[in-house]
Amino acid sequence: MATEKISEIADSEDEVEALKQEKKELSRELKDRDTTILKLEQERADRDNEIAVLKQAMEDSEGRIDEINEDLAKAIAAYKEQVIQGNPGVPADMITGETVEEIDEALKKALALIEKVRQEMEAEASKMRIPGGAPQRTPMDPSGLSAREKIQYAIGRS
Repeated sequence: MATEKISEIADSEDEVEALKQEKKELSRELKDRDTTILKLEQERADRDNEIAVLKQAMEDSEGRIDEINEDLAKAIAAYKEQVIQGNPGVPADMITGETVEEIDEALKKALALIEKVRQEMEAEASKMRIPGGAPQRTPMDPSGLSAREKIQYAIGRS
């Protein structure tokens, strides 16, 4: 019985030793995991900061884009006004567009239409041309006059 107890104690000591070894390994694994978790949390915090910086930069860029778009709209409106003032023969409502190219195209179309109308009016006017000045006088035809009127006409001519 004593040998059995000794052998149980020896087995127990081996188990205790194995458990201690397992505990060390688990502790080491736990420390490694803690270290990995800390690294990952730090990386996440860095990425969160980077995302915040990028979001702020994007907001700033969007604000700047809005300002540029407003300035562009003002410049196009000023250009359109200059085109209207520079072409007084073109009705302002014929010059349309939201870009410089559209305004230029509308101006070309308007000028072409005005030229076409002008040519048609000139062609029509040349067909109905009336010579300048009073018509030539033709001598009066005395055949329809009475004798008395003929005498007065003759006296008045001399």
